[in-house]
Order: sequence, then structure tokens, then C-alpha cells
Amino acid sequence: MKKILVIHNKYRFLGGEDIAVQNEIELLKKHYIVKTLLFSNKEINYIGQFFSFIINRNLISDKKILNEIDSFKPDLLYVHNTWFKVSLGLFKIIKKRNIKTILKIHNFRYDCTRTYFINKHITENNFCIKCGLHKSDTIFINKYFSESFLKSILVIRYGKKYFKILKQNNISIAVLTEFHKKYLTNIGINPEKVWVFPNYSSKVSQYENYDDSDYILYAGRISKEKGVEELISTFLNSQMDTLSLKIVGEGPIFKSLKAKFSSDRISFLGSMPNQDVLELIKKSTAVITATKLYEGQPTLLYEASLHNKPSIFPDSGGIKEFFPENYKYMYQQFNYQDLENKINLLSNKELAWSEGIRSNKYTLSYLNEKNILKRFESIIDGR
Repeated sequence: MKKILVIHNKYRFLGGEDIAVQNEIELLKKHYIVKTLLFSNKEINYIGQFFSFIINRNLISDKKILNEIDSFKPDLLYVHNTWFKVSLGLFKIIKKRNIKTILKIHNFRYDCTRTYFINKHITENNFCIKCGLHKSDTIFINKYFSESFLKSILVIRYGKKYFKILKQNNISIAVLTEFHKKYLTNIGINPEKVWVFPNYSSKVSQYENYDDSDYILYAGRISKEKGVEELISTFLNSQMDTLSLKIVGEGPIFKSLKAKFSSDRISFLGSMPNQDVLELIKKSTAVITATKLYEGQPTLLYEASLHNKPSIFPDSGGIKEFFPENYKYMYQQFNYQDLENKINLLSNKELAWSEGIRSNKYTLSYLNEKNILKRFESIIDGR
């Protein structure tokens, strides 16, 4: 039985990537001998960390990784996030020890942090569809972290070297969608070393049906790049007067939107525990997003499919890869008249029901344990 060492740098605040990594660890443990080496950005030695940024490696982390490799002797390293405690020193170890490695990329940070200049980061319009940064947020410098120029400069130093590693090192790269694979190919990454490997969740199972309530649900960050303001305006313009819109989540424009939209049809529920959000999904008519970004594998839409609920979403990034062909509730991104049309389409309850069933069947087929494992084995075997 193969031995796998999973290496991941957890985020300061628990996010979707951390959850996805944990789900995969539990799956792999059923079929491989798995050990984990997890790092955290919560506790920071600022002097030591600044030195690490200067040399683009963390000597303490390097030692931990080397000790784990020497004691465990893995057949495979499965690497996720490396910013910032893991550091890029990991890839020097991998190259020196010639260890087979899979690197899973969950977002587009590698592309947004490979230039110091905002005009090279945002080349079209005034908005980055990968990370949500606006040109108006900064001047001249690519200020990836809005709160800090220094942190932005350091992550760009990191990102520029990381991108070279993606291009030059002999490692297998896993991404969530075919869209992301094509994106990497278009910016110079060898397509033969890029594999599509969606996230796994143990929740993939058949759920019972629930009667629809009288609302559509949005759950996520309340911010400009998520298109929440446009979503609310479009919903209020729709003909679905019998439905309300429930908005779960918090973010930088939460208070301003709550003050602006005082309609009885709009409910701002704030942050809620995941289990409470699931209950709202189960009883909703549909879930909805108007994101302006390239999205990977949105949790809200995934959960809706598991519960036979239709999702209204833009044709952006790889979202449509998690739905059957000719899905009736996908709209053209930034075309809010098309979004309104899809909201109005919910009046056809038979169609909404059938599309919810179709999305459920597709999810159960595409993301089941057997299929996920087969994809993982294909990456290992290089076939």
C-alpha cells in the first residue's frame, strides 16, 4: 500500500480550501497509508518570518519536512497551500530528493501575484476577474493585500518564484476544472503535467426531498466582487413577487447594502452556522449567485445539488462543469437581463424541480468516491 505525506499550510481563518483538504485526507486514509504535516499562519515570529520572506524559504519548516520525509519515507507528496509557513523551500527539497509530487492549486493567486505593477495584473477593464482587485484600490503598485504594501511586495516575490516552479519543476499539478487546466496552459504551463481533480466531500449521497418554501437563497461573502448588489437589484426587478431573497453572510458592503435595500422581500441574515445554512438550502426554491469572479467549486451550489435544488449561476470559470449540459438556470455573466430571465424561469415549478433532480444526479455521478479515487490514481500513474 502506497504511503502519502500530505502537506498543507492552513489559512489564518478556516476556509473552503482547508475543509477540502481535510475531506480528501479522510478519503485517502481509506485506501492509502496517509500522514499529514499541517502548518498554520496563526502564530507568527515576525523577525524569523521576515527573514524567511527575504530568502523565500523557512528553515524551520524545511527541517520539519525533511524529518517527516526521512522517518515516514513516503511514496508520494501531496501538497496544497504553501503560503507562507511551508514556504518555497519545500520545492528545493522535492527536487533534491526526487520525490513524486502532486501539487493541488485551488485558486488563481499564482497569476495575480507574479507582477509588481497593477497595469500588468489588471489588463482589461478596471477589475481582476480572478481575485476581485479593482484598479481604484491602488495606484501603480499591484497591491494584492489592500491593507499592506509590504505584505503585497512580499507575496509578489513569492508568487513570481512560485510561478517559475510551476513551469520548470517536474511535478504533477491538480486543478478543480478543465477551465483552470486550459488557463494554466494558456499562460505557459505544460498541459501534460496538469490534471483535473475536483474536491471530494463525504456528503455526496442521496438526500430526501423537501417542499419548497417561498425564498431564493444567497450564502457567501457580501462584497463587490461577489456581485451581491447587482443580484439584489435584479431580483427586485424580476416578476417573482411571491418570492423573497434571503442573504446569508458578512463582508465589507454588508451594512451599506442593508441600509440601501429596505424591501420586505430582502432579508439580511448575517453570518450563520453551516448547519443552519443547510436547513435554509433544503427548504429554498433555489440558490443563486452573481459572482463576478472565476469560481472553482462553489460550496453553496454543490450543497443545493445534493438536496435536489436548482442553482442560478453565471457562466464563469469552471462552475458549469459541476452541472449537466444545457442547464437551464445558467446565465451570461454580467448580463443582468439574462439573470432576471432565469429568476423569472422559477415560475415554472416543473422545470425547477426537474433541473434540481438533474443537477443532483450529475453531482452523485461526477463527485462520488469511486470517480474521485480513479482520478487520483490516474495522476499518480501518469495516465
